[in-house]
Amino acid sequence: MSATPGTSAPFDGLKAYKPWKVDGKYLRSIPTNILAAIDTFAQTVAGLSNIGDTKGEIITPLIRQNKPATMLELGVYIGYSAIMFGDALKKAGGKKYYSVEKNPLFAAVVASLVEMAGLKDTVRIIVGTGAEGIQSLFHDGSLQGKYSQLGMIFFDHHKPSYTADLKLCEQLGLVGAQTVLVADNMILPGNPPYAEWVRAVLQRRSER
Repeated sequence: MSATPGTSAPFDGLKAYKPWKVDGKYLRSIPTNILAAIDTFAQTVAGLSNIGDTKGEIITPLIRQNKPATMLELGVYIGYSAIMFGDALKKAGGKKYYSVEKNPLFAAVVASLVEMAGLKDTVRIIVGTGAEGIQSLFHDGSLQGKYSQLGMIFFDHHKPSYTADLKLCEQLGLVGAQTVLVADNMILPGNPPYAEWVRAVLQRRSER
């Protein structure tokens, strides 16, 4: 779900995208319409991709079925998944959808789209690496008490960081028996270290 690292060109275009200005009433507080507008914009920009309907149709039902109170997304990019899954979590009765994005420019643009979608009270954008975002949420009290364990985690950021960030969540007690783990880009070549670690965790649970 990314373009060339460090480039801001897609976001410059996204900020200037005409429908944001002329279709405000059509888009405001209607997440599905904003997603459709992003899809249309993505077709005009080379190298720009998003979670898309296909993967969305896999993950959204998981949210409806599991009804997580909290969900963590690592890697926001243009915010398509934050809007789609944040909306699904809200409709499922969830409390908070946390999205961590390393690039502050990307995070700022996504925050404006989240507000336009009417999801500001549900979706929170955190600027930082995956590890920094996880530590921030843990230490600022967001993930404490009845919400101390995440209902779902969506890994879609720096692929080599999947395993380390999952281990960090485990060390902080944010992953429980009911936590659902979802990871993008797991097919050819996939992410063998992450897959092996998850299998090992599941094996340990089954042996208890």
